[in-house]
Amino acid sequence: MNTHGLVASKPVLVTGGAGYIGSHTTLALLNAGFNVVVLDNLSSGSKIALQRTETISKRRLVFVQGDVRDTVLLDQVFAEHDVGSVMHFAGLKTVSESMIDPLRYYASNLGGTLNLCQAMSKAGVFTLVFSSSAAVYGECASLPIREDQPHGQPTSPYSRTKVMVEQMLIDMTRADDHWRIALLRYFNPLGAHESGLIGEDINRSSNNLLPAICRVAAGQSEQLTVYGDSYATPDGTGIRDFIHIMDLADGHLRALHALQSRNGAHAWNLGSGRGYSVLEVVRALEDASGRCVPCQMAPRRPGDVAVSYADVSKAERELGWRAQRNLTDMMRDAWRWYSLNPGGYR
Repeated sequence: MNTHGLVASKPVLVTGGAGYIGSHTTLALLNAGFNVVVLDNLSSGSKIALQRTETISKRRLVFVQGDVRDTVLLDQVFAEHDVGSVMHFAGLKTVSESMIDPLRYYASNLGGTLNLCQAMSKAGVFTLVFSSSAAVYGECASLPIREDQPHGQPTSPYSRTKVMVEQMLIDMTRADDHWRIALLRYFNPLGAHESGLIGEDINRSSNNLLPAICRVAAGQSEQLTVYGDSYATPDGTGIRDFIHIMDLADGHLRALHALQSRNGAHAWNLGSGRGYSVLEVVRALEDASGRCVPCQMAPRRPGDVAVSYADVSKAERELGWRAQRNLTDMMRDAWRWYSLNPGGYR
């Protein structure tokens, strides 16, 4: 029995487990006593991240290189590893890229999840924790964002894929009550494991905020481009709910535990429950690093919303989960990771 009250006899399949969120959640699973099978095509993940999760946890995992769009491979994975549940992270996640190449996003995020669920059904595996996103809410009329409030219009093909996958999963649970599905709508993960051994790869997350800030702080870039300084916010920059990556990983374990006594589909927000502006994040990283981060303002990007932060009371009430780390913790751990790994996993 592990620390979350689950019998960890059957492995958990983690798709996209070599990526940023996937690798930290894989580590949390290993530390909690689960056996883990990771399926990843390594398009944005790293085998080194998985090797380091083994080093930190002092436990081994099974790695399968491949894609969730490969139906033959999925059937083989379920047949060979006696999987008991699935955490699904595999997919594409860059809003701006999805505006340029939407078909690629639909093929990966929607098509890949469809293939995965078909393989799960054939194998008799019905417990799924899905990596959704706060992007499903679009521009919300009221804040903080609750799971039960009407969704706004999704602002990008990326966010539409998340909405469509959620709808597909809900339909599955209505048609077959064997399914137990968590829809984890998380906000903006930052930080790294406290060891400094795993974190967000600076080379493979070039469009994300924190890698860009750290490149400037480390002298690898001259200045940070801030997209949008005319939002209706105190400093004009966008406000987001940032959450420490290890708090987010723990939320996945709590959701897996909760599904043991819940059929159907259940949505939970995972965030810190408060908003920080882009410039607040910049100043916090400056404090953590002791370095200056010059900023250059630029026009807003298509698909970005002005303000987004979560109401996390449902997760606290039903999962017994709440974020434990603040922005200072996120920046401290992130800077440690980048200082020790200036080239990412290279």
